[in-house]
Amino acid sequence: MAGPACTARARMHLARRLAVSALSLALICAGCDSHEEDASPMAPPQVTVMPPVRQEITDWDEFTGRFVSTERIELRARVSGYLDAIAFADGQVVRRGDMLFRIDPRPFEAAVAEAEARLVGLRSQVTLAEREFDRAKNLLQYRAASEANLEQRNQALEAARAQVAQGEATLQRARLDLEFTRIRAPVTGRIGRHLVSPGNLVSGGEASTATLLATIVTMDPIDVVFDIDQAAALRYVRLAESGGRPSSRDAANPVQLALADETAFPHHGRVVFVDNEADPGTGTIRLRARFENPRDLFVPGIFARVRLVASQPYQALLVPDAAVATDQSRRVLYVLGPGDTLEARQVALGPLHGDMRVIRDGLRGDEEIVVNGLMRARAGQAVSPRRPVESGGRTVSEARP
Repeated sequence: MAGPACTARARMHLARRLAVSALSLALICAGCDSHEEDASPMAPPQVTVMPPVRQEITDWDEFTGRFVSTERIELRARVSGYLDAIAFADGQVVRRGDMLFRIDPRPFEAAVAEAEARLVGLRSQVTLAEREFDRAKNLLQYRAASEANLEQRNQALEAARAQVAQGEATLQRARLDLEFTRIRAPVTGRIGRHLVSPGNLVSGGEASTATLLATIVTMDPIDVVFDIDQAAALRYVRLAESGGRPSSRDAANPVQLALADETAFPHHGRVVFVDNEADPGTGTIRLRARFENPRDLFVPGIFARVRLVASQPYQALLVPDAAVATDQSRRVLYVLGPGDTLEARQVALGPLHGDMRVIRDGLRGDEEIVVNGLMRARAGQAVSPRRPVESGGRTVSEARP
C-alpha cells in the first residue's frame, strides 16, 4: 500500500514544480517586452530659439547715492531775550522772508528810543560848536581873537561831529537788534520742529553760543551724492580724451535715478560737482547730481540708485538675460547648429539693458540661440526648434517643419 501512495505524492510535487517554472517563464517574457518598449527612441525636446538683437545702445554705470539738500540752514538767535512767539507749524514749507520766531521786542524798542534821543542832543552840540567856530573866525578877521582860540573852536566842532557819527552808529545798531527780534526764513524750504518753546530765554551772539531754534532744508532742487571707484574714474577720463563724452568736470553730464520701489530709471538730472581729490581711505571720488523735486518726492537722507553715462552710443548684440546659462565658471549660450543639434558657445557678457544682456564676444550675430527650454538643452543634443512669431499682436511659437 506504501508504494502507490509514494508515487502519487511524487507526481503532485512534480506538477507544482512545472507550474512554478511556467509562471517564472511568463514573467521573464513580460519583462523582456517591457524593456523593448522602454528602449524605443524618444522624440527630441522642443526649445524656443531666436536670433540675437542688434541695436544701438549706450552703457550706463550704476551707483548707490544719497539725497542731500542743496542748502541747510540752522536758525539761531542773533540777540538775547525771551522767546515771545512761534509763527509756523513744525515740518511745513516756509517761504523766504516769512517770520518764524519772535523775541520780546520791548527792551530793544526802548534802546532805539534812547539812542534816538541821545542823537538829538549830540546834533544840537554840533550846531552850537559850528556857531562858536564861525564867531571865532570873524573875531580873528578883526584881530579881536587869537588863532589858538580859532583852532580850539575847530577842534570842538570836529569832536561834536564825531560824537554825532557815533550816536548814529549806536542808533543803527539798536535798530538792527530790534529787527533781529523777528527771525525770518532766509530761504524757501521745509522747516523742522522747533527746538525752543515760547517763554524760554535764548542767547544770541556767536554761532558757538547762540541758541539753535530750528533747521531749514531746501527741497527743490535737491542733490544726490555718490562715489565712483578708481576704475570708473579712469574709464571716464579715457572716454573724455577719446571724444566719447565730455568730462563731468567740464559739462553737466546726464544722470538717471531710481527710487527703492522703482525698477526703471524715470528721473533725470545732471552732474553739478566732481570732488577735486579722492578719499584716501577708499580711493573713491565723490560726485553730486542735481534733480528737480516739485512734488517733494525726494527726501534728504534716503538712498537711491543712480546711473551715469559710461560710453558713447555703439552697435551691440543683445539676447534675453534668461538665455545665458552657467557652466562652472563660464557663461554659455546654446546655439542651434547643423541638424538641429545644440552647441554650447562661451560668451563674454556686457551690462543689462532692461531684460536684455549685451554680448561682448562669442557671437557673430547670425546664429539662433535657445531662449526657452534650457532645462532640456544639452550640448550635442538634437532638438525640435520653435521660433516666436508675431500673429495678431501676440507672440506665438512656430515649430520648424
